[in-house]
Amino acid sequence: MAEGMAVVGPPAWTTGPSDTMKPNPEFLDSYISPFADSHEADPLERRIADAVYAAEDVIESHIVDQIHSGSTIIADHDFYHNLQKVIEEMDLINKEVKSIAVEAQTKQKPVAALSASSPTVKENVIVGSNEVFLDVLDKLTSDQLNRQIIPITGMGGIGKTTLAMNLFENALVKERFDIRAWTTISQTYNVRETLREVLFRTSGRDSSSDLSNNELGQKLYQFLFSRRYLVIMDDMWSIEAWEKIKNFFPDNQNGSRIIVTTRLSDLSSQLNESCIVAMKFLDEACSWDLFRKTVFGKESCPTELEKIGKNIVANCKGLPLSIATIGGLLAKSERTKESWERIEQNLNSIVIKSNDGFCLKILRMSYIYLPNYLKPCFLYMGVFKEDYRIRVSMLEKLWVSEGFLKPRSGKCLETLAQEYFKELVDRNLVLVDGLGSIGNVKHCKIHDLLRDLCLKEAEKERFYHVIGDDPPASISERRVVLKTAGLLGSLSYTHSIICEYAETASEDEKVLWSRDLRLLRTFMACYSESYFLENVFELVNSRYLNITVHDESRFSSSIDLLWNLQTLIIYPSFRNDLHVPNEIWKLHQLRHLEFAVDELILPNPPCDDSDIVIMENLQTLKGVANLLLNEEVAKRIPNVKKLHLKYTSDQMEGENCLSYLQCFSKLENLSCCTFRQSVDFLLRINFPNSIKKLVVQVHYGPKLEDILPKIGSLPLLEKLVLRHGVFRTSKWETIEGQFQNLKFLWLSFCEGLVNWIVSYSSHFPLLEKLILSYISELEEIPSEVGEIATLKSISLYDCSEAVVESAKKIVEEREDLYGEQLDLRVYMESNYTFDFV
Repeated sequence: MAEGMAVVGPPAWTTGPSDTMKPNPEFLDSYISPFADSHEADPLERRIADAVYAAEDVIESHIVDQIHSGSTIIADHDFYHNLQKVIEEMDLINKEVKSIAVEAQTKQKPVAALSASSPTVKENVIVGSNEVFLDVLDKLTSDQLNRQIIPITGMGGIGKTTLAMNLFENALVKERFDIRAWTTISQTYNVRETLREVLFRTSGRDSSSDLSNNELGQKLYQFLFSRRYLVIMDDMWSIEAWEKIKNFFPDNQNGSRIIVTTRLSDLSSQLNESCIVAMKFLDEACSWDLFRKTVFGKESCPTELEKIGKNIVANCKGLPLSIATIGGLLAKSERTKESWERIEQNLNSIVIKSNDGFCLKILRMSYIYLPNYLKPCFLYMGVFKEDYRIRVSMLEKLWVSEGFLKPRSGKCLETLAQEYFKELVDRNLVLVDGLGSIGNVKHCKIHDLLRDLCLKEAEKERFYHVIGDDPPASISERRVVLKTAGLLGSLSYTHSIICEYAETASEDEKVLWSRDLRLLRTFMACYSESYFLENVFELVNSRYLNITVHDESRFSSSIDLLWNLQTLIIYPSFRNDLHVPNEIWKLHQLRHLEFAVDELILPNPPCDDSDIVIMENLQTLKGVANLLLNEEVAKRIPNVKKLHLKYTSDQMEGENCLSYLQCFSKLENLSCCTFRQSVDFLLRINFPNSIKKLVVQVHYGPKLEDILPKIGSLPLLEKLVLRHGVFRTSKWETIEGQFQNLKFLWLSFCEGLVNWIVSYSSHFPLLEKLILSYISELEEIPSEVGEIATLKSISLYDCSEAVVESAKKIVEEREDLYGEQLDLRVYMESNYTFDFV
């Protein structure tokens, strides 16, 4: 049974007990529910999901029973009976799906209504977009003669159509273009109707419906051929829509323009990567200005309402649609403090329900037209609390454990998760909220209204259930979000629990959970109370465990019963060594093993084990202390990508603990911390050429001058953090041809560095960020560093005044050389704040 069974909408299964259990995957992938605009769930989708869930429960319950009994074969009449019932139900569903697919082929796709001319544009709706308006106006009226496509992109409700309307009706635009036409493309576009509509709006003549698409296109082409035209194509959803009509819009080198509004950033790049206009959220001042004009027109806001009004505006999070919707409501409401306070307390609910749910309808379009494989990933964003900064790596691991990813040949699940995440960002449904040191996305957020949309759709689809202060007696949903401790009742069918509280539950409750949760796959309780590992490891069906553990916890040797565990992330309640049993090496499905502090004691695999398991899926091994990377370990975890290790004191003396490091040909992220090792410990390490991120922390180790040439020769290295250690010759002279891909360099607590010599800027040709902390003896930052064209920032923490002065000089010279200002930040030890220089 395929892992993609947790999807919202019809999941596509590819294997099963019967050949008839194979609905057409192409039909399922393109299926748009007739209940998409309804508040009710699609009965067919619900029926398919229930059947798949039933199959999962039957099979996984049988496996759990086998594990608990210690037997590999159990004659279970109920198992075969229940499985047969599921097969029969799936056969019936398959016949129904096939009949729907045949019926769909005989019907024409529905045509979205076309808007031929823009509605009247109020003067105040352009508030906050003046710079963008002038930017696009400049593109429309520029002297560039070739036909230009100008994509305007952004989240639903952010003001793309409003901006286009204002441009369409602008006096300069009317004077500039001989012909203006407006058409709405929509997801369910129709080429014939689009061409007829544009032809009618440009020529004033309706065309015979007898003409083919090509004949209509030729008539449009001929009419536009000698004229300068502006066509606005609102709400485009695919490049295919443009590909089918683009040849009918001539490029006569006369300054014609086409504006396309879309919610899809990747579509904008395909249309014209060099001319994208990205709509941003309004800042605080512009948000207030739009709100004030919407509510009061030319009047000012009464003083007694201003504070409440600004709170309301702040909660709209800069989305013009939300501000305009709530502003329009308040314009018709009583202008009293009590009335506005009631609205403030229920803001999102009121915004979504106002104007017959217009705001929700606008946002729901983005969800309705999501590919089915992305819908569960998007809905899952609602399990996180409002305004929560979601760590992207954690989110992607959760998607994997939930079975949301549709396997593709040649790609690992983590790569697929990254692609799915990028698609949601490109569709402006997920917001980037923080980048890593080399430009990777580390944190994300979701707008409050989109989160409310997730919660509504999740409730409709029974995708997850949020439990507050009044938990129900029993829960049948597959996924549960807990907002309080002390949950009672049956959870025997629950597959996922996300804890959102930080209270302490009793030990009795913890034991009760482990008894009830026999089918649990995902358990994330890293920010709630601490758990005993012994209890958690009884959850033998687990895929994802992210927990804080009690200080008396111990790993159980029965950990190998976690037959499908993929991710294990442990936060200790306090710093303490945690010894892992040898059975850890039998978890063939394990993908990520992480310990929050570097105190996880992982034993070397037994060499005499007759049943050797190669952990081909393991990609992350983090927080491990004193691991001997010998031949046996390298053989067991050949595909590891992230490795964070620590070596302490003299127990490693005389051994080359990292002697087989070079065997990890897929290793990209290495962090190595050593204490009191022999002088040549790091010198004997051969780093694999695949490393992109490297953190080296050496205490009482070798000369840093001896290590750096080896590190500098790594061809893919993008990030280097060097902590502690000593420059015994007092200087570091970089070598030509090294650090060719380095983007991020951080030197911290490196003693003895007085002279840093960089002969040419080509020594760090791609460097973007430089951080120096506690480098007190350095005389100056080499001026050549300032000549690096890619350099964006220098950050200094507790460095000498001479270093600060040399950094200021680099900033000044940089502005003279490139005409741009470097971001120079000086951290002051006294108050731990920035001084912007």
